[in-house]
Amino acid sequence: MTEGGALVLFSGGQDSATCLAWALDRYERVETIGFDYGQRHKVELEVRRRFRDRVFDQFPKWGSRLGPDHLLDLRVLGDISDTALTAEAEIAFSATGLPNTFVPGRNLLFLTFGAALAYRRGLKRLVTGVCETDYSGYPDCRDDTIKALQVAVNLGTESRFVIETPLMWTDKAATWSMAQGLGGAFLVEAIIEDTHSCYLGQRERRHEWGYGCGQCPACELRRDGFDRWRRDRDRMPVE
Repeated sequence: MTEGGALVLFSGGQDSATCLAWALDRYERVETIGFDYGQRHKVELEVRRRFRDRVFDQFPKWGSRLGPDHLLDLRVLGDISDTALTAEAEIAFSATGLPNTFVPGRNLLFLTFGAALAYRRGLKRLVTGVCETDYSGYPDCRDDTIKALQVAVNLGTESRFVIETPLMWTDKAATWSMAQGLGGAFLVEAIIEDTHSCYLGQRERRHEWGYGCGQCPACELRRDGFDRWRRDRDRMPVE
């Protein structure tokens, strides 16, 4: 186990929940931060509390390392955004080729505010679930962006923060596999029941992979990854 502490950017989604488990398995003290930015799928802010509670109840070793949660009000980001994640708009692709679910500056702000909080809390590692392998093409999820931001944050605070991206080169099937490897069936079930990915914020229908509309890009990525992971798992020989 690595000494010191980490701050996990925990939205309440599958990726950040897996990253939270990853951090709890490695660091002696882990705190979480979430953001209310006027997101359409605000239900993620509710389920993230349930996921943290489940960690305390079902994973005592991790629960003893899990510190405070911090929720910041960044609704000004929603005020200046015109996207399908912050307004009632149909999900589509823009003229730039990016989906209109892209919220410009979101991850840049999240990590900058996260670094400011980590500075005050004495935490040297920031953990985020951004990914360049199985994603929607968001430029602020790219490895180059994160590396550049780490340099800027360290220069601006005269610190030695490390931004950890455990999922950067991992597809959704491998993310499910990582969760199983970290916490077994209990963690997989926790992610299915108490995380949220659907861009439309729908939790009326439960699928094998979790709750959601089943049609938006986030649901499609989560479902397809779950199906691939399950097929790969079932093909493994029984020892």
